[in-house]
Amino acid sequence: MSDEKPKAQESPPKKDAGQIFIEEVTEGPGRQSAGWRRILNVIAVPVLAIFTGLVLGAVVIIFTNLALYEALKVSIPDGLKVAWDSVAVAYGALFTGAFGSPQQMVAAISSGDLVAIRQAFYPFFESLVAATPYIFGGLSVALGFRVGLFNIGAEGQLFMGAIFATYVGYSITGLPLFIHMPLAFLAGALGGALWGFIPGFLKAKTGAHEVINTIMMNYIAFRLSDWLLNGPMKRPETFNPVSPMIEATARLPRLFGDPIRFHFGFFIALFVTWLVYWFLWKTKWGFSLRMVGSNPRAARYAGASVFIGIIMGMTLAGALAGMAGGNEVLGVNYNLAMAFSSGYGFDSIAIALLGKSHPLGVLLSALLFGALRNGATNMQLKAGIPIDIISIMQALILVFIAAPAIIRTIYRLRAPAEGDEGALLTSWGGG
Repeated sequence: MSDEKPKAQESPPKKDAGQIFIEEVTEGPGRQSAGWRRILNVIAVPVLAIFTGLVLGAVVIIFTNLALYEALKVSIPDGLKVAWDSVAVAYGALFTGAFGSPQQMVAAISSGDLVAIRQAFYPFFESLVAATPYIFGGLSVALGFRVGLFNIGAEGQLFMGAIFATYVGYSITGLPLFIHMPLAFLAGALGGALWGFIPGFLKAKTGAHEVINTIMMNYIAFRLSDWLLNGPMKRPETFNPVSPMIEATARLPRLFGDPIRFHFGFFIALFVTWLVYWFLWKTKWGFSLRMVGSNPRAARYAGASVFIGIIMGMTLAGALAGMAGGNEVLGVNYNLAMAFSSGYGFDSIAIALLGKSHPLGVLLSALLFGALRNGATNMQLKAGIPIDIISIMQALILVFIAAPAIIRTIYRLRAPAEGDEGALLTSWGGG
């Protein structure tokens, strides 16, 4: 028999209260709440940036109102009343211009009058119409950001998409709707893709900076459209620089009667939003593009082609911007005129930044900008507020998004921990 005594079974080390709490939060039911706190901390900055922009916009409205200074001569309470009334009227007009009047909607539905119902819901649907090109443009800039490229050329790519879509829309006749409309829309995407491919190729081949190239390509697209509308694409029966009307078979179907212009392009934009998300986060090509954007050296070491990634990223970004141009021609205007875009491509840069370059964020930002754009007209008409106030608010929102430390300082928010952005993407399905 062995003289060795059996060793006593070692007891597990004791855990202090702090360690037990951490395990419960990270492994138990509290893990979800901790994850949501991280997510809320990430999205707090965009939400508070929008709120702060609206507050400062109200300040601008107050101090640009001449009636305020006349009221202050009487008394301070009178001045405060004028200030409050000016902001209330302006933002009330902005809301009803963007979404419609709830009272009018209820009354119209109760009456059962289709014409009254359309008029009541017209502002809401018009905001969606205004948001649709923003969705395409925002996705274009956001995809470029994901590949490490700053696509300033969305406006020019949008123009080229409109040119291609218009030509296919009016020059081809005799095709059925289910062939002609998709063909014209894809022609718009092709025009934008061509205008994105050129700076992408120059960047990949020679290292030429995409910002300079895309800015120059914008001007080429603008002047090319002017020449075409005064020459080969000019409508014969008019002296105005405008193209012929596209065929009815090339138009994106409108879903309601007049005056509502809401059309099928909005649902195409929603599908493309999902498609961009799926491509970037669910495919090998998308992973390679994001890897090229995050660290080109590591991507090259891992076997990814940085050359192809840059070209593909700019080409796809151009195609998305071209869809915005095709959408405007095929769904709204039905022809191409000089300066038909009022800065959709440039506004898309702000939308991509506000949306954190994520498709879902871009979609929400585009809806916000569409509502602001549509409501601004009503605010100008009913409250006498210059439409430029909306541009000021958008600029302020963009400033706060670009400098989140300002928002965190004002509202005493902690900086997001490393990995919180990843938690947000995971919660959105980004992985």
